[in-house]
Amino acid sequence: MPTYLQLLALILPVFGVMALGVVLRRVNWLTTAADESLLRLVVNVLYPCIIFENVHANPALREPGNLGWAPLVGFGTMALGMGVCFYAARALGFTTGTGLRTFAFSAGIYNYAYITVPLVQELFGREALGVLFVHNVGAEAAIWVVGILVLSGESLRTGWRKMLSPPFWALVVAVAVNLSGVGAHIPGVLLAVVGTLAACAIPMGILLSGATMGEHLFRRPRELLDLRTSLGAVALRLGVLTGLFLLLAKYGPFSADLKHVILVQAVMPAGFLPLVLVKHYGGQPLVAVRIVLATVVGAILLIPLWLRVGLAWVG
Repeated sequence: MPTYLQLLALILPVFGVMALGVVLRRVNWLTTAADESLLRLVVNVLYPCIIFENVHANPALREPGNLGWAPLVGFGTMALGMGVCFYAARALGFTTGTGLRTFAFSAGIYNYAYITVPLVQELFGREALGVLFVHNVGAEAAIWVVGILVLSGESLRTGWRKMLSPPFWALVVAVAVNLSGVGAHIPGVLLAVVGTLAACAIPMGILLSGATMGEHLFRRPRELLDLRTSLGAVALRLGVLTGLFLLLAKYGPFSADLKHVILVQAVMPAGFLPLVLVKHYGGQPLVAVRIVLATVVGAILLIPLWLRVGLAWVG
């Protein structure tokens, strides 16, 4: 089993790239004006490429259990997180208009891509990474359906339409190619182009996340720590929900690859996507920033510890 320091060494480069994003925003080399176009590039081009590269010829995704259970687990764990955090926020004294919905949304959503992808790849390999991408379809569906309903009360139809994005269609095409076996006939040049773009997806996404965080860090630094919000989010995201996810990984009727995906998702901090969505849907941006910052700081120390516990218990 990897030691604590070995696991810490796996995650530090991720947070190092994020810190670089903070610095780039500070020195104005990565400006807010560039954010929208770069985010579109990541979501609509780079992320579909990394999905296709890891799914189109993946034996683990020819198992019906992985194709069936993975998205259901993604949807269920994300919805569970938001539900638990909603009632916990009430117990902590949050009310509608003072951050109740924002707390439930932001603390309930785990970081299912930018930190998870390199960890799954390093610890469990390419087959588990393909299962992760299928799992993430369900996770994204929960964000756009359950999450947006929690945050703003938008209609179910609007949420489902937003799920039908380029990453979703890239996954559909890649799964079809994988099941049909036509991947062997794809020209090597095309696969090389896809591979080159795929290699850019996670670093670019992490840089943008760091830049977004930096924007808030430098604007109102004294307001970023609130004991009720920060400690509550860490206790839920990296405590209560971690324990529930590990129970699911241990006793759920899943393949080894899916169990490993659940294990890694269990130890993740809050996702970065709420930083953008909360502002767009009229939530409380400062509450979201406090949650993300607190859980990221906590995760640097707790991810290696929880991973060791999970690897020993789940296997």
